[in-house]
Amino acid sequence: MGKAKTHGGKGTPATIAAAKADIHYTLHPYEPDAGAQSYGTAAADALGLPYEQIFKTLLAEVDGELTVAVVPVAATLDLKALATAAGGKKAKMADPAAAERATGYVVGGISPLGQRKRHPTIVDASASGFPTVYVSAGRRGLQIELAPGDLLRLTGGRVAAIAGR
Repeated sequence: MGKAKTHGGKGTPATIAAAKADIHYTLHPYEPDAGAQSYGTAAADALGLPYEQIFKTLLAEVDGELTVAVVPVAATLDLKALATAAGGKKAKMADPAAAERATGYVVGGISPLGQRKRHPTIVDASASGFPTVYVSAGRRGLQIELAPGDLLRLTGGRVAAIAGR
């Protein structure tokens, strides 16, 4: 995997953040399926990737504070486990419009990288089992592949078992 620059001109905030951090990453563009029930599994299918290695970015409120959860696309988010991992008591999914405002991305293209403001981030422990993982690069139709350690470093995130099945 080589160090890539940006894709299609100036890039997204996610790709710009990765480039500035001087990490190794690869961009994987694909044709998004506008009618897909799940953007994440559609991305995995389009790229021929196992669902366990491609991660979706979800926003939840833990005791009223926006928190980013990064879980495999085929998994659900265990809100109780997220609350515990974030040091809180109760978690609920964030309103999609609030998630878009807080991150600067649209639903289906929310990246854990390059958000408008850094939020507490919890990455599911399963990510540690792969040499690289895939997350949204900041728009529908573009995934970024990077090492789990680089994902944690760029987001200031922590690892915890937060995926449900």
